[in-house]
Amino acid sequence: MIHLKKGREKSLKRRHPWIFSGAVEKAAGKAGDTVEVRDGSGQTLALAAYSPQSQIRARVWSFDVGDSIDRKFFQKRIQTALEMRERLPSAKHTNAMRLIHGESDGLPGLVVDRYADVLVAQFLAAGVERWREEILDLLVEITGCEAVFERSDAEVRKLEGLQPRTGFVRGNRNASRCPIIEHGLNFRVDVEQGQKTGFFLDQRENRQRVRALAAGREVLDGFCYTGGFAIAALAGGAKHVSAIESSADAIQIAKENLAANPLAAGGIEFVQADVFKYLRLLRDKGSRYDLIVLDPPKLAPTAAHAKNAARAYKDVNLLAFKLLAPGGLLATFSCSGGVSAELFQSIVAGAALDAGAEAKIIERFTAAADHPVALEFPEGEYLKGLLLLRSL
Repeated sequence: MIHLKKGREKSLKRRHPWIFSGAVEKAAGKAGDTVEVRDGSGQTLALAAYSPQSQIRARVWSFDVGDSIDRKFFQKRIQTALEMRERLPSAKHTNAMRLIHGESDGLPGLVVDRYADVLVAQFLAAGVERWREEILDLLVEITGCEAVFERSDAEVRKLEGLQPRTGFVRGNRNASRCPIIEHGLNFRVDVEQGQKTGFFLDQRENRQRVRALAAGREVLDGFCYTGGFAIAALAGGAKHVSAIESSADAIQIAKENLAANPLAAGGIEFVQADVFKYLRLLRDKGSRYDLIVLDPPKLAPTAAHAKNAARAYKDVNLLAFKLLAPGGLLATFSCSGGVSAELFQSIVAGAALDAGAEAKIIERFTAAADHPVALEFPEGEYLKGLLLLRSL
């Protein structure tokens, strides 16, 4: 049972799924227990998963207090999430999608991605951890995928008092290079060691947009990871792509991805280097590019990290503007939850000003549709991007 302090039920009445420790008057239960959440008058408002060690003290399963949180509940939620994905246009163009997106699918703390016949699951909160075995059984039953690899190794598990865990939890197969298809392009995904669950599925449609813009352009892909944007640009007719990545393992997979497609092997130059340092070298050489893509890793997981992240975002975007030819395009992204879309635009505007570049926003980017954002949970909208045109 969780009793809220008087007047602290407002966010719950707006159906926000998180209950922070500061709103709790008293609570009882073990980690992962399903508890009733009551306001100051004793009225039950929701059923939630209790997490005594986290600042997010509970995550709501349901605002229907008549619900039973049991196997049937999870079966219905998972089935609903999968049916939504099956109806998306992108389902016709890829065999890799996010199937469950945490709070936005009514399953807080659970992330499930599908890569062809392999599922990758992340259990990131005490509630889904408690129901882990039932959820895994349901995923196999509903999707028909026999192999499930667990990547419960994100830092957020520490905040829940949970130890990291990785490995096959259902079935087994060699998944170090899991082949997928995205809009006719072939990629090899390392679900065991790659970042997140192995591939940035949230950028799927943005890669397609870069592909459509790349024809005849000299392209620079900063933070290229396993080559998603770089290969899309080459497939779109780019003159040449310079792809920079600090990880040797990621570059090796990127080269394999390039070889898996009927594209000119010499069309992409992969460079293992610190992106910030290498962009400075390019600036000093007077290099110019017609299309630059910046998709750095998460620099600000929370708002507390925003100040340091802002400096890094400004630095890398300033360097990009220095390298961008007049009439060129900059596709710049932030996946940091602690940096709002407004703050990110302000940072990029400051970078352009300091670089002496005039630019206009001509498009905005978000995550692909299989990463939905519940209206009552704006925190789910973490990926933001801008397509900027530099003035002639």
